[in-house]
Amino acid sequence: MKIAILGGAGAMGGIFGAYLSKAGHEVFLIDVSRPAIDMINDSGLTVEEKDGSIGTYPVPATDNPASVGPVDLIINFVKCYHTEAAIRSAAPMIGAETAILSLQNGWGNAGKISAIVGMDRVLVGLTYHGGTLLGPGRVKHPGLGMTFLGEISGQHTARLDRVNAALQSAGFETTVSNRILDEVWKKLALNCCTLPTSALLGFFADELVGYPTAKDSMAMILAEVVAVAQAKGIALDYDERWAAITGLLEKAIGGKASMLQDVEARRQTEIEVINGAIVAAGREVGVPTPANALLVGLITAQQSKYLAKRETA
Repeated sequence: MKIAILGGAGAMGGIFGAYLSKAGHEVFLIDVSRPAIDMINDSGLTVEEKDGSIGTYPVPATDNPASVGPVDLIINFVKCYHTEAAIRSAAPMIGAETAILSLQNGWGNAGKISAIVGMDRVLVGLTYHGGTLLGPGRVKHPGLGMTFLGEISGQHTARLDRVNAALQSAGFETTVSNRILDEVWKKLALNCCTLPTSALLGFFADELVGYPTAKDSMAMILAEVVAVAQAKGIALDYDERWAAITGLLEKAIGGKASMLQDVEARRQTEIEVINGAIVAAGREVGVPTPANALLVGLITAQQSKYLAKRETA
């Protein structure tokens, strides 16, 4: 399969690109970071595994989608605020049968993509793999997990089977779901609880369950997410999610949340499509979300300060 990965020089894009390339697929990493592109093309993409082993993969990287041409599959890993620009720039890679799979964090990315290319092209997914960007062309893969994917319509299609087979051939454990939006909300619940708290506290993943007050805060956040989801008709169970979230954090020793990585790198975060999505959905269904609103305010203030400093530097 010919596959292009948007945000391919990032942590998750790099991990998926490396493994799909190793499995024999024709993979292209699409990114805007010139240092990362040059490093990957010159020396390969390096992935450091949890056990300390290191692999280097010769995957081509480019900032010019036109040089790639039409592909079978585009996997989108860009940050939410780059979604529309990335999809429009990917136009030269979109042929008659091209599918676009969003494995991004947050809620609302599929709608943005569909508005540009049509809902009939879009697959939705999420992954519980962990990734940390160590530097240009170098990523760390500290955590394994399930990857879910499905059609927005809930139908089981031949193209869904083809994409699933490609991911499985690369060693990814996958589940095809006919209720993929429920699965997206399960991941959204995890992100709402862990990403902003890690970013504000500077905690690694396992540290979030090492302090009772941090756990109490996450429990409050989760209760709001579940209340909003259930009001929207999304099948989300508090006890199941709490057990899954705390169990995942306990195992993710040394894992660093993507939002903490963004804050440390002084980048814009994805708070608006994570906790911000809960606040917006809560308004729609009449469910109060004060804990999530507080996190949106704190993270927004934090990033506003460092982004302003970066602009004036």
